[in-house]
Amino acid sequence: MLKNILSSWSSDPDFLKNCYWQVEQEYSGCFDDFPPGLASPVKTTLQKMGIRSLYAHQIKCWEAVKAGNNVAISTTTASGKSLCYNLPVLDSMSRDPNSRALYIFPTKALAQDQQQNLNRALSLATQSSEFSFRSSDHLIGVYDGDTPQSKRPEIRTKARLLFTNPDMLHTAILPHHTLWAEFFQHLRYVVLDEVHSYRGVFGSHVANVIRRLKRISGFYGAHPQKILTSATIANPNELSSRLIGEEVTLISQSGSPRGKKNFILYNPPLLNEELGIRASAVSESIRLASELLARNIQLIFFTRSRRSVEMTLRRMASNHSLNPEDTRGYRSGYTPRVRRQIENGLKNGEVKAVIATNALELGVDIGGIDAVIMAGYPGTIAAARQQAGRAGRRFEEGLAILVASNSPLDQYLFQNPAFLFENPPEKALINPDNLLVLLHHLRCAAFELPFDENSLYGSVSPEMLNDLLAILAQEGILYLSGGKYYWMADQYPANKISLRTATSDSVSLVVQHEDGNKIIGQVDATSAHWMVHPGAVYLHEWDTYLVKTLDLETNTATLKASNLDYYTEPRLQNTIECINVIKDSQVTGGTNNFGEVLVTTQLIGYKQIQWSTNIVLNNTDLLLPPTNLRTTAFWLTLNQDTTNHLLNLGVWRSAPNNYGNLWPRIRDQIRKRDHYQCQVCGEFEEQRPFHVHHKIPFKLFARQELANQPDNLITLCPKCHRAAELSVRVRSGLAGLSHLLRHLAPIFLMCDVSDLGAHMEYNCPFANHQPTVIIYEQVPAGIGLCREIFNNYEILVASALQRVKECACMDGCPACVGPAGADGLGAKEETTVILDVLAKTQQD
Repeated sequence: MLKNILSSWSSDPDFLKNCYWQVEQEYSGCFDDFPPGLASPVKTTLQKMGIRSLYAHQIKCWEAVKAGNNVAISTTTASGKSLCYNLPVLDSMSRDPNSRALYIFPTKALAQDQQQNLNRALSLATQSSEFSFRSSDHLIGVYDGDTPQSKRPEIRTKARLLFTNPDMLHTAILPHHTLWAEFFQHLRYVVLDEVHSYRGVFGSHVANVIRRLKRISGFYGAHPQKILTSATIANPNELSSRLIGEEVTLISQSGSPRGKKNFILYNPPLLNEELGIRASAVSESIRLASELLARNIQLIFFTRSRRSVEMTLRRMASNHSLNPEDTRGYRSGYTPRVRRQIENGLKNGEVKAVIATNALELGVDIGGIDAVIMAGYPGTIAAARQQAGRAGRRFEEGLAILVASNSPLDQYLFQNPAFLFENPPEKALINPDNLLVLLHHLRCAAFELPFDENSLYGSVSPEMLNDLLAILAQEGILYLSGGKYYWMADQYPANKISLRTATSDSVSLVVQHEDGNKIIGQVDATSAHWMVHPGAVYLHEWDTYLVKTLDLETNTATLKASNLDYYTEPRLQNTIECINVIKDSQVTGGTNNFGEVLVTTQLIGYKQIQWSTNIVLNNTDLLLPPTNLRTTAFWLTLNQDTTNHLLNLGVWRSAPNNYGNLWPRIRDQIRKRDHYQCQVCGEFEEQRPFHVHHKIPFKLFARQELANQPDNLITLCPKCHRAAELSVRVRSGLAGLSHLLRHLAPIFLMCDVSDLGAHMEYNCPFANHQPTVIIYEQVPAGIGLCREIFNNYEILVASALQRVKECACMDGCPACVGPAGADGLGAKEETTVILDVLAKTQQD
């Protein structure tokens, strides 16, 4: 079936002109015999599983572990990384009845999936009298939030191989280590799977959890080896070393076989070249998914956010009458039971398509999937390759399609496909010594074991550690006695600290029913302000809910099931204050700065937008308490010479439009001329008058009468007008520069666009009242992203200039300078001039 549709696309000129098609040929693999020192019961188990030899990287891992090294394995998706750690662990357990191992997975789903896989393998082993383990002896124990309380004591005493996740290790195991004394005393191996997911705030937290784990295991006299696995990233060695605080041996050459892989980078066709309007990435992805499903090709459809999962499901259901059991959503917030049901449905073929966030990117075993569609670039080369790696059964052909959105980042990649296919993946950045994160975990560590004045904690210097402990003592959390710092506060610290965010609060989503209330999920407290404010529409798989109340004191949002024909978008307002300048440098055209800022965000209202037309039905004002974020930022300030240069060229404009007194009459004449019909999609007016749009933006004309000439005006329906406005409505080149820098920076950082915020000030109070673009981290205290922007400024500016010059639009579009406020104009020319000035030294 897949070969047929690939053949059809390869002979379709309309499809080919909009795509870049790369084929990765099949690889037969590199195999080796079982190592001579492998325990006989383990070898027998492998043979019963049908395994007669090992991949080359599995052998290398075995040898490195046996040499006493910590090991990091960074190979492609589905390359047998789990066997790399299972072999030495099971070998050790078959020889030493006291040996223990701790398996840490980033999610409950992955831990439970891997436990089931290992249990199946060991069920074969029990058929061999050589093997001394039985499931009744609790060889494997899963200890997570779904583990019944009644089973936990037995797991603590009997489990020799423990499956868990960082959150559970943080809140339920380390704080109660005395209940696990025997386990920690005999701990031989610690496995961290999918460590590429431990980046940013999450990774910084996990590194501190590992520091605490090492303190506790050392207290019981154990110093376990660490085995880490990762998808392909630029710095697996560095990331692994920072996570565990020790050196690692890296194994990165995969010996596993793979089938032929078709990777297609697809750019949606232009609907109106003059206005820069393209078909949306989601619409084109749905169309391609429908073609594949019509031929019974099983697929995963990756989207960028939880909300887009639900919106895509709704659109696919309304357009194609899909059976809800055949096409499912998959994201965080679903109950474990629902997620297991979906995973099993993919394995057995009952589920034909899953609309998913990157929650399904990790190594959950879902069998072989024929095709993967990515609606928009997932943010990093590593993530794109990881998601694409889901496509294709081991020896069969697979298909991965990345459908480009109209963002500058996606369009840059389409114009430069070698960046995606030939460049190494990005770095995964963490900062375990982020002060906010560090203080959280020092509280937890002190609760678990006292600190003495000579204690060490990761890479924190003894002087800094003593200073921080003294601060906690001054707060009344610790007290110093006999040279040791003891915990003295009443509260239990780990339970109040979330590893997934820098803050700890979350909001429960409670649905009101006649027969009682039901919790369907939760969101972090910061996101709650824009996701579940009163009046918000909240989507959960096939269901729609209207948020009735949001109580920030009890951290509860009440929802009611509703059948609505609209969705909502929040209206947010930001202000930024400078706290401290850490670094600055003079550059051509201005000044670069890196420092600390305070970002204040306030919800000021929300829009109700009709599903079918994307027309804004209503704007509602709503004030919620502001949220404050102290973080790090990069900011670029243009100097007076640059603004004078723009003024002299006549491209520095920010005044509001004044269409003139005759505009109402002119507008009606154009609508009549165009027969009250949208000139893009062909729709006719019905109840509401259509809009009249300036093809060449109004502000590019010296006089009103020139801008309002009939040949510069066109009738558009609200939906097409909105798309056209998004293509060209930019307040200034400063806004274009802000949009470009924010959207291109993630190419050079292993982060998502949403990890960064952008702000601009024409008269910035902390930059001598000069025009300034500010890029800030959406994480308290930052994790180093903006420092990297400061350090890689020249590369970023050069890439931005390349993107804006390569874009074929006339006067700006979402693929280059991007959208902004309603009183702006397309600013491609102005942004180009600014970038020419900033890049002048590089060009010279």
